[in-house]
Amino acid sequence: MGNLMTTKRMLACGGLLLIAGGSVLTAQNAAAPVARYEMRAGTISGMAGMRGGGMGAALGMAFGGGGGAQHELWLELGSSRTAPDGKPRADHFMPAGARLGKSVALKTPERTPSAPGETHFERPTGRMLIFWGCGEHAPKGQPVIIDFAKVAAGQMPPGLWSSAVPLDRYVTPANSRTYGQWPSDDGKSARPDSSLIGAHRIAGNYAPDINFTLTKDFMGALQGSSAAQPGGATLLRWNALPGATGYHASIIGGKQGGRGSNQPVDIVWWSSSATREFGGGLADWLAPSTVARLVANRTVLSPQTTTCTVPAEVKQAAPDYMFGSIYAYGPEEDFAYPPRPADPKIAWKPEWTARIRHRSMTGFLVGMEGLGAANGAQPQRECPTRPKKRGLGGLGGLIGGALGAPTGGQDGC
Repeated sequence: MGNLMTTKRMLACGGLLLIAGGSVLTAQNAAAPVARYEMRAGTISGMAGMRGGGMGAALGMAFGGGGGAQHELWLELGSSRTAPDGKPRADHFMPAGARLGKSVALKTPERTPSAPGETHFERPTGRMLIFWGCGEHAPKGQPVIIDFAKVAAGQMPPGLWSSAVPLDRYVTPANSRTYGQWPSDDGKSARPDSSLIGAHRIAGNYAPDINFTLTKDFMGALQGSSAAQPGGATLLRWNALPGATGYHASIIGGKQGGRGSNQPVDIVWWSSSATREFGGGLADWLAPSTVARLVANRTVLSPQTTTCTVPAEVKQAAPDYMFGSIYAYGPEEDFAYPPRPADPKIAWKPEWTARIRHRSMTGFLVGMEGLGAANGAQPQRECPTRPKKRGLGGLGGLIGGALGAPTGGQDGC
C-alpha cells in the first residue's frame, strides 16, 4: 500500500501545462473584447468520481473514495477593466435547474508573494515505461524507457513531451487585468442533478454584463470496464455517449519494489493514441475542431469507437496494479456581443465573448470489476471543492521532481 500511495502522490495532478490561445476570436479584423468568459462542464464517474478528475482522481478513489456519477463546473471571467472602488465583484446568475441558488460569486484571488523556504519533495527512483496504441501486442520500438536516475542527472530523453495537444486556456490571471473564478470558498458545487440549460447572466463591477442561453447540458456518464484476453492483452470497453466528438483512454500501472522499498521499481504509462501523445490537453476540455483534427491523425479515437485493446506487454510490465481512465470530449457553445459581422471586411469590436465546453470521464481499476459506474453505481452528493490551480503535473510533475522542482508546483495537489 505504501508503494501505491507513493505513486498516487507523484501522479496526482494533471498533464503537462501548455497554454494556447482561444478559438473565439479568429476574424482578421477582430479586436480584443473587454471581457472573456469560460465555462468548463464535466461529468465524472467510476473511481474518477472524486473532484478534479484525471488519473490522479482515479488513483485517489482507489483508497476510499466513492464511485457515483457527478458533475463538475469551472467558471472564469477575465476583463481588461479594473473595479472603480478597487474591490472587484462579479456573479454568475444561473437557471433554477443548476441548483446553485440565485447566483455564484466569482472570486478574485488575492495575489500574495510566496513564503520563502525550501520545498521538500520525494525524488522518484526506478523507471517509467511508456506504451501507446491499441492492439494485441506492442509494436517494435516500445516501450520507451525513462530512467529517473538519468533524468535527475540532467539527461532528458529526446522527444518525450506531447506537443500536438496543448492545454487550451481562454481565460487566465496572466491574460486578464482583473480575474474572477469559481468554485471558491462558498461551499457550493455542481450536483449530480444540476442542469445548465437555460438563461445565464454574468454581472460585476469590472466587466460588461454577459448574457447567453445554453442549449447543451452536462454529458452523460461514461461506463468503463476491462476484460483479460487469452493472449495476455486487455480489452477496454465503454458506452457510446450522445454528443461525444472522440475518446481517449490511458492507463497508469506499476511493478512494486521489494520489501522495505518506498517506491515502485517501474511505473508504466499507456495511451490509446496511435501517435505517441501523452498528457497536455488530452486530459482536458478540447474544442470539437481540435478533436476532429486529432481523430484524423489517430491521436484520439473516433466517436464511433467503444473498445480498445491494451497490448499484453503493458500488463506484463505492470503486474501489480493498473488504473484506467477514459475521456469523452464533447460539444462547445460560443457567444459574443455584438455578434461577428457577416462581412469579414467590417471591423469587429466585441464587448464580450464566452465559450462553454463539455467532457465526460471515468476511472477504474483495470482487471477489478465491481467498482464505479460500470456496474451501476448510483450518483452521490458531491462535496465542495477548492478551485484548481495550474502547474506541471502528471509525467511533467514526475520529471520535475526528479530534476529538483516541487512536484506540486502551483497545482495545489
